[in-house]
Amino acid sequence: MKFSERMRSIAFLMIIIGCCYSSSSVHASSQDSANSIKEWSMLWGMETDGKKEISEVPDSKWMKISDYRASPAKPSNISTAWVKLDLPLDLPDQSSILITEIYAQQVSVYLGDQLVHERHYRFTFDVQRILIPINHGDAGKIVYIKLETSLDRLGINSPIKLGNHTELMRPFVVHDLASIIIGCSFICIALIMLICSMYLKRNQIASWLSLSIIFITMGIIFITNAPFTYVYFGDYGAMYSNMFDLSLAIFLPMLSYYFEKVFENGQLVVIRNFRRFQVIYSIFYLLFMVVNQINDYKFNKAYYFMTSTVLGYIMIVQFVLLVSFSVLYAKRGNKDAVIFSKGFAFFALLGTIDLVWYYFSSQIHQLFLWKWGIVGFNFALIIILGRRFAAHQDLLMNYSKELEFYNQHLQASEKMEVISSLTASVAHEIRNPLQVTRGFLQLVSEDSNEKNKKFVEIAIGELDRAAEIITDFLTFAKPQLDEVTELNISKELKQIEGIIVPLATSHGGMVFLNIPTDLYICGNSSKLKQALINIIKNSIEAFQKDGQIHIQAYEHNNNVVIQIKDNGAGIEPAQLAKLGEPYFSTKTKGTGLGLMVTFRLIEAMKGTIEFSSQKHVGTEVMIRFPAVSQRAPE
Repeated sequence: MKFSERMRSIAFLMIIIGCCYSSSSVHASSQDSANSIKEWSMLWGMETDGKKEISEVPDSKWMKISDYRASPAKPSNISTAWVKLDLPLDLPDQSSILITEIYAQQVSVYLGDQLVHERHYRFTFDVQRILIPINHGDAGKIVYIKLETSLDRLGINSPIKLGNHTELMRPFVVHDLASIIIGCSFICIALIMLICSMYLKRNQIASWLSLSIIFITMGIIFITNAPFTYVYFGDYGAMYSNMFDLSLAIFLPMLSYYFEKVFENGQLVVIRNFRRFQVIYSIFYLLFMVVNQINDYKFNKAYYFMTSTVLGYIMIVQFVLLVSFSVLYAKRGNKDAVIFSKGFAFFALLGTIDLVWYYFSSQIHQLFLWKWGIVGFNFALIIILGRRFAAHQDLLMNYSKELEFYNQHLQASEKMEVISSLTASVAHEIRNPLQVTRGFLQLVSEDSNEKNKKFVEIAIGELDRAAEIITDFLTFAKPQLDEVTELNISKELKQIEGIIVPLATSHGGMVFLNIPTDLYICGNSSKLKQALINIIKNSIEAFQKDGQIHIQAYEHNNNVVIQIKDNGAGIEPAQLAKLGEPYFSTKTKGTGLGLMVTFRLIEAMKGTIEFSSQKHVGTEVMIRFPAVSQRAPE
């Protein structure tokens, strides 16, 4: 990942952390300015509806609690508990009592003889928060708090703060605000992704939609798991609780499904079977949710066991499976897999720690680490998404370049077809008159004087040159390989050496050959020699001072490669791109037919030719033919 991408990613994470930290810092600073009530009393049982009877219970039967972390676990046969605390004798006006975490479905608060607060959750949500205003006249009074539940947790799981009402109002309001903000952000991202899905290809929709659903369900889980939602919108508490359970029932199987789509496209049998089990279990407990509501929440305890205890263990198994497979795929070197694995491993690790902590604390621990895990996991998904966009952009640019390349080749092929057809027809028509003319000139030369005979010889030489050009035209138009055999590259070049070495010497240069004896191709011997001599002649004609040509051959990727490299004058890049085109030549008297023929002969033998050059440094020619695995019989 590039530095700028890292900085954007880090900035995004810092914004999220800043939002969460700002709310938590306000909470901490406000509570630090308040005083904790050091000790309170607790009593199990006593199903009475009022406080008159409970006030008559002697102090000896009350349990003294000096630290909320030392609160006893709820006995299995108990559904009610009372909490008693004494207000100090010196109490300023505009004070309040703040308890941020109470485990109970129903909370009733009595200040003296007056009921000052009451909230009842019939559904399976048992985390409440209260802020009770008090004033100077309440100094020395006793506060009774009645807690009732049909679930497994009961008691106070946070400090009891006493302080200025305005200061305590801040943590009361913003305690879960970070969860609400993050949840809403996930939902907004999911909605944008759903809109974008209309423009995707069919093979991309499954993974895209599954990721959108994951974001939506995570957002709903964040919002509906925050006590903030139930404190301020308690009338819709049952709906929020159902939305939480429904989102969790969709999120867990969808997470497994998305994992399948990212890795091996659904071929992970273990994950697929586990996902099917999750779907069946989710359907079962959602049906049980409906049955529980129809029966006026009579089965709350059993339903809570299914959605809290059993589902928690299923989640632990799921996280262990996905983390294991994430590590396995990360070892295979896929960068997106490494990022996904790290992000998901971070989420699964924090989620597993949260669940283990929850069960070892007798389900008193309030789950919160998983929220940071989800933020980290989505952070990884955003990085992967950015990498995919960058990869698609690069792919698009490559496709554009390839399209331009193939378009140029198509135009060149069409041009060559037209020229080939025209050349073949014209060459055949011209060749015969030239031969007739040459014959008559030979007859005339026999009866001519010395002066005229010299002119006739010049005319015959020009006719022969024209015939050679026509032969090149015909070879270019229809390169016929009269006989195709297995050729030993070493032998073919040794035969050429006898022609090119004297030619190079006459131009003041040298030729060096390095050819193994075990390289074979299929082709025509005379045509191969013609093509190679054309290329080497061009190199010789480009000699500068101390000209050298190095010819070597070797096998690479099932191809025989012939490399011809010189230290001649070189070719300009603009000219290099035109080599092999009709009538293009870098020589003043050249026709360009030699290289045209060379290109066509090499193509006819299923080979390729590639030029690279630098002005005043030299030119390199790479010719590749399919290698023949068996040697030709000798």
